Amino acid sequence: MTAIPDALFQSELKHLPLINRGKVRDIYGIDDEHMLIVTTDRLSAFDVVLPQPIPGKGEVLTRVSNFWLQRTSALVPNHLAALPLADVVPDPEERSGLGERAVVVRRLRPLPVEAIVRGYLIGSGWKDYQRTGAVCDIPLPTGLRQADKLPEPIYTPSTKAAVGDHDENVSFQHTADLIGTDMAGQLRDISLRIYAEAADYARSRGIIIADTKFELGLDDAGRLHLIDEALTPDSSRFWPADQYQPGTSPPSFDKQFVRDYLETLDWDKTPPGPELPAEIIAKTAEKYREAERRLVPSAGA
Repeated sequence: MTAIPDALFQSELKHLPLINRGKVRDIYGIDDEHMLIVTTDRLSAFDVVLPQPIPGKGEVLTRVSNFWLQRTSALVPNHLAALPLADVVPDPEERSGLGERAVVVRRLRPLPVEAIVRGYLIGSGWKDYQRTGAVCDIPLPTGLRQADKLPEPIYTPSTKAAVGDHDENVSFQHTADLIGTDMAGQLRDISLRIYAEAADYARSRGIIIADTKFELGLDDAGRLHLIDEALTPDSSRFWPADQYQPGTSPPSFDKQFVRDYLETLDWDKTPPGPELPAEIIAKTAEKYREAERRLVPSAGA
């Protein structure tokens, strides 16, 4: 279904079985070893899928994620497969409708944990700190301001929620109980390492990665792989470095712009989500494109 020109709210592929339709991604089965992930232009905010798509958003997310997956492949393998899209979706018209929103990936076993890394004090972390002096039970120095850089990045995992539900912050021990102490430690360590390297690179391109979340899965040999998306404007909080000022909430290259607008409405953050004005849709689409232009060298050429 195409809701407005150049926007894909929901994909419909005739010859592949639909496995799951998530908040943003439609996942199709290919064979026992591969899946097709289509990143649509749907937008979720406060864990609610909004009724209108953001034109081009899915293509931006796919290109940015692929850039990071390739850049971090020396740190951790990822789910990208070598199988060409044309072999999976042979119909040229159907393939054209997907644009650059589709990737062929290996089937891996997702871990039931979202690996969240925070480098700055913002969002729910700032609220926690104001209330308790800690973030997810991790004590922090007194006197920190909103958006302050943390002394060092912290790992604050959460459980993954179904569509319409809210993710729940959990302790490291909880993740160890779920997946084992050794695997929980690996997940924490690789997440912090990826964040550190990505944050250094992004800063050189004029973007601060305030926080981000990763999803990882296991292959048949039990090796960790980066899956889903990585370091996109949907899974991360991106700030323009030249406008960063502690003590305030910095402007964002991500859907925080939409969240800020929604906070001005009389909406209880439960489905159905409110309609967005055309101006908010257009500005949001431009923020996604600007993030790609800054981060991905070829996009800014």
